[in-house]
Amino acid sequence: MTSRLTLSLSAAAFLGLLFPERCQLCHLHHATPAQGFVCEACRALVRPISGPSCSRCGLPFPGAITQAFECPNCFRVPLAFSKAQAAVEAEGPARRAIHLYKYARALWLEPFLRDIWIPAALADLAGHPWTGVVPVPLHPVRQREREFNQAERLAQLLASPLGLPVRTDLVQRRLSTDSQTTLSREERAANVRRAFSPASKARLPASRWIVVDDVLTTGATTDAVAAILRKAGAEEVVVWTVARGT
Repeated sequence: MTSRLTLSLSAAAFLGLLFPERCQLCHLHHATPAQGFVCEACRALVRPISGPSCSRCGLPFPGAITQAFECPNCFRVPLAFSKAQAAVEAEGPARRAIHLYKYARALWLEPFLRDIWIPAALADLAGHPWTGVVPVPLHPVRQREREFNQAERLAQLLASPLGLPVRTDLVQRRLSTDSQTTLSREERAANVRRAFSPASKARLPASRWIVVDDVLTTGATTDAVAAILRKAGAEEVVVWTVARGT
């Protein structure tokens, strides 16, 4: 599977040599394979997450809050991860790129996603004693439909500069749940509560893990994965995603 996906990326770069290099998001401006076929105009519309945010789930807040705080949702709901963060807001070009990457196998957008995500994640994660990176797993049926797991590829992008292994053998998705996009916070949590289980009987004492996915909205999915790792003995689990929904 990996060789096939690598070939797809190489093919995209090759097509860029044969056809006009056009932005695949706005279809108006010049964009190269090295840019992930995303032009500078679209890149300028990406909104990095900065300023005040919940210290637990990373939800951005307007205003000039100067001290650490937890949002009302995190304050009243026990969470398995110690904190979750994202690099950009899930809107505009970032949202369109993730949608195409995830559902249309637009793997040529990977350099763009790397550029808007990895610098922010590395600034937070580098220099700490992490054990490894765990992508949110897909159910086997869903993975066969998509032909790849976007979270696994994103995990590889993050793990490589950190010098960490990507572990896909710790958590499995045993239930194919409905799409989360139209569900409330409570419905999302119920939807994924029983969806994940340990993939092995391995114990993980004193370990520290980074869970990776493409978008975090309520945090229900990543928290369910974090809960499996914590039950196996993990000391700490944090979450990093490309984008943050609301």
